[in-house]
Amino acid sequence: MTHWWRHAAIYQIYVRSFADANGDGTGDLAGVRDRLPYLRELGVDALWFTPWNTSPLADGGYDVADYRDIDPRFGTLAEAEELIAEAHDHGLRVITDLVPNHCSDQHIWFQEALAAGPGSEARERFWFVSGGEVPPNDWQSYFGGSAWTRLPDGDWYLHLFAPEQPDLNWEHPEVRAEFEDILHFWLRRGVDGFRIDVAHGLAKKPGLPDVGPSPDITDLPYQDCDAVHDIYRSWRKILDSYEGDRTFVGEVWLPDAEQFARYLRPDELHSAFNFEFLCCPWDASAFRTVIDGTFAAHAPVGAPPTWVLSNHDTIRHVTRYGREDTSFDMGDKRLSDPSDLALGRRRARAAALLTLALPGGVYIYQGDELGLPEVQDLPDALRQDPTFVRSQGKDPGRDGCRIPLPWSPSTPSLGFSPADSAPPWLPQPQDWATLTAETQLADPGSFLTLYRTALQLRRTRLQDLPEALTWTDAGPDTICFDRAGGFRCLVNLGGTPVGLPEGATVLLASGPLPDREVPTDTAVWLSI
Repeated sequence: MTHWWRHAAIYQIYVRSFADANGDGTGDLAGVRDRLPYLRELGVDALWFTPWNTSPLADGGYDVADYRDIDPRFGTLAEAEELIAEAHDHGLRVITDLVPNHCSDQHIWFQEALAAGPGSEARERFWFVSGGEVPPNDWQSYFGGSAWTRLPDGDWYLHLFAPEQPDLNWEHPEVRAEFEDILHFWLRRGVDGFRIDVAHGLAKKPGLPDVGPSPDITDLPYQDCDAVHDIYRSWRKILDSYEGDRTFVGEVWLPDAEQFARYLRPDELHSAFNFEFLCCPWDASAFRTVIDGTFAAHAPVGAPPTWVLSNHDTIRHVTRYGREDTSFDMGDKRLSDPSDLALGRRRARAAALLTLALPGGVYIYQGDELGLPEVQDLPDALRQDPTFVRSQGKDPGRDGCRIPLPWSPSTPSLGFSPADSAPPWLPQPQDWATLTAETQLADPGSFLTLYRTALQLRRTRLQDLPEALTWTDAGPDTICFDRAGGFRCLVNLGGTPVGLPEGATVLLASGPLPDREVPTDTAVWLSI
């Protein structure tokens, strides 16, 4: 049996921005349920939901106050159960986000810790350090500033992200037991797997030592500590005890391929996000290096690779590919850099065919299939991302890739909400009226049509093929590989058109192929 997650196309839903059914300007589960036929017809295999749990939304839901309930802005637990069942009826599996590194400062445990005071047992579930006028060590928050906040009672607590997200102490047995029970809670309700947030960060080095002025990025005291693997081995036993083909995918940002692969050993996680591919510049040699490196990293542990171009934390690749510098890293603050969106869209169409042709799983962030760009000109007063707040505006944050989706040109919210609703929680550019799903469905040359066609071909032609490819030389500025059964993918990233092979039949192309040549920034699928 081939496990579904080894070749699945998984669609990421940022619930708050997907579809609003009740008209309050915020996306909800009812909106997702209304759009399940759209997702089925798009041709994806599974849905990944970013956190839908009860949350103050200090960090877009990644500050969880109750792991066993749904935020009332999104719906109810009963609605989530109905959504899971209806998705299954549509042939779609469901993966939910799990946030184990930290919780919300409104979580009952942290509220108990605050009330109990210094030295209390309630504080042992977190990283509290008593006394001192300066932070306990030099760790910095990923969102900027110190990773420590001091309480009026003199204790400091650790938060590798926002102060509203205190880190949990995974050395405490109650923390281990709590999350094992949370896994059972959602598995009993039919979820098909979990995406694990900050999967590399749960364990900390004993004594919480300083990073130091010249840190070794492969040996930081707050990530990739050996104890984290014992957690996932225990979780894997729980997952494997349930019927059905359930899966874990990890958010593992690590600079070393050997470290990365350890998370994918047969008794730990099933797969992890391929951020090196996401960050790759629009360059044929760089792509080939990353693809080869990806297969080399996964081969020793027998895990499938994953391919992803955008997500809720990154600049949308339509905008990134239209810049002079097309690379990306998590410290990217270049939102004001100019972008040629026509160029970016042409390259994004080609990149879609590249990722969907590669062996392994692929993740599609909502709106990728519509060719949405990053919204770069949000007014500062409307930005909500804590990275913007904590950096005093130096980091524009991630709100620009989280704009509510455009479904139809018929309402002020472009179909995101019903008519006569509250404005969307973040404003949509009005020129997105030409990018709505309704408009694109009627256009045979649209992004949406390209994705629907490619996903259908991927399912019928590619997903049962061996997880291997063979490189073919079509020139230094091309990516060209063959898969079993006479399938070839060719992407031209250079300035000179590339001729099609003699006798090849075109299955799908990202753009026109005049005179049987592949123009620059164009991809084609061939039967040879």
